[in-house]
Amino acid sequence: MSFSNLRLPVIQAPMFLLSGPEMVIASCRAGIVGSFPSPNARTIDVLEQWLRTITEALAGSPQAAPWALNLVMHRSNPRRLEDLQLAVKYRAPIVITALGSPEEAVDAVQAYGGKVYADVTTIEFARRAAASGVDGLALICCGAGGHTGQLSPFAFVDEVRQFFDGEIILSGAIGNGRAIRAAQVLGADYVYMGTRFIPTDESLAQTDYKTMVVESSGADIVTSDSVTGVKANWLKGSLVNAGYDTDNMPSPGEINFLEAAGDVKRWRDIWAAGQSVGSISRNQSIAEVVDQLDKEYRASL
Repeated sequence: MSFSNLRLPVIQAPMFLLSGPEMVIASCRAGIVGSFPSPNARTIDVLEQWLRTITEALAGSPQAAPWALNLVMHRSNPRRLEDLQLAVKYRAPIVITALGSPEEAVDAVQAYGGKVYADVTTIEFARRAAASGVDGLALICCGAGGHTGQLSPFAFVDEVRQFFDGEIILSGAIGNGRAIRAAQVLGADYVYMGTRFIPTDESLAQTDYKTMVVESSGADIVTSDSVTGVKANWLKGSLVNAGYDTDNMPSPGEINFLEAAGDVKRWRDIWAAGQSVGSISRNQSIAEVVDQLDKEYRASL
């Protein structure tokens, strides 16, 4: 696999409980980076099985784009070092770190030629991650689905470029090919797209979740840190169905990855999405989505 195989500068964003081997393989074969968070594999044995499935499937597709493994590096995640060991064993082309310092991953991944990207939501976090020697920074901006940032992409990219000359992934309400091109104009190398891939055939999302994404608009997105202790964007309908008053959300609790990740029922009932939901009109296969994005992107050049 080669980074030159990218059809579009797009990374199918790692989405908790939603992206698995099928989504990763379909994304890579369609010409974009496929990724998934390691906690989606509920045990370390399942994770190894998933990594074996992905590497074997893509070994027979030499033109496929590279794949990425998302590691949650928060200290409350007791599996982070075991997951990292498997990333090294299967030589993940890209390792994306989130919710913690990338320092533990940098040397191990770069030693075999892999790249490390760190998710960051603030300028301070970006500076720390850059100092650790990462290959790239994923700037999580206002409007991103799931855990989100508060900065405008215009401000975030510009300031980061003043001290970082590595690769930049831009994330936040990117829902079509024109937005991909706009991110490049701002100075980004790649974009994350997550919400766009929720209502796809290969997504692990429930049917009702996919339907809500298709039927929602930007007005249906609620930003709150009540659910996980970290600011995130949620579908209003799912919060209401779970018993929340969206005008009076509870105070945030302490961030505890182990507790939050283990409470699968809560995550299955409360659904994340970004502000780009308004650009989605139907369920599609990943190949169809990428074809549409490619047409929009080429038309914008």
